[in-house]
Amino acid sequence: MTGSYNFYKVEKRETVAWVFLNRPEKKNAMGPDAWTEIIPIFEDIQNDDDIRVAVIAGEGKDFCAGIDLIGMAPVVPALKDWDLSAGAKKELYRAIFPLQDAMTCVEKCSKPVICAFHGYCIGAALDLGSACDIRLASQDAQISLREAAVSFIADVGSLQRVPLIVGQGIARELAFTAKYIDAKRAREINLVNEVYPDKESLLKAAHEMALEIADNSPLAVQGAKEVLNYCRGKSIADGLEYVAARSAMILPSEDIAETMKAFMERRKPHYTGK
Repeated sequence: MTGSYNFYKVEKRETVAWVFLNRPEKKNAMGPDAWTEIIPIFEDIQNDDDIRVAVIAGEGKDFCAGIDLIGMAPVVPALKDWDLSAGAKKELYRAIFPLQDAMTCVEKCSKPVICAFHGYCIGAALDLGSACDIRLASQDAQISLREAAVSFIADVGSLQRVPLIVGQGIARELAFTAKYIDAKRAREINLVNEVYPDKESLLKAAHEMALEIADNSPLAVQGAKEVLNYCRGKSIADGLEYVAARSAMILPSEDIAETMKAFMERRKPHYTGK
């Protein structure tokens, strides 16, 4: 099944939903449609019981060259009109929240999300990637938390999520210098899990990992994501109490019965998420 949007292309391949940034002629720079379309896309992924994993990738030579400032001007008039009034600043403040929501919807989706970085991955690309659960990269990836170089504060998620992935010191280095790092460096700092020779092998690896995840019980996988998300910023005691309650929600289940039956029959289990 394939779905078309103005900015994205969605392909559902059995248990995996592929979400492609699909504006290659503009290096997949994120204009208004990129921010509005992603929310219903991930609502659909969330509600589709056949889909167990999502992969975000980019069409063309680059994953994403960041936000399309010219394209976004109609959405944020203060940027176009250079309106410095208090009213304009209040309007700009309010305009940022829907952009944050567009990234947060990926993080909140109960299905695991893999991001495949290749080519340029700049600014908003890192906002999107850091909202995903797992990041992979090809050797040609060039990643930059770029906003400081263009007189912005990164305000839709990178400054909140990247430190949780790479630590405060590295995150501050990336934010303050706005420098590009290659895939090798991204792997060294744990920004990406693995690096692959080219885009083709990257997408193949992302698909294989997605299938590996999809083979497991969706009750357990999605429960683990929910617990991991909840426990950030919480004490260990709070996390243990929450996971006990969350675990009790899926015990017993048909998936657990299938685990035991498959073990006895010496075969691979086939989970239904029930």
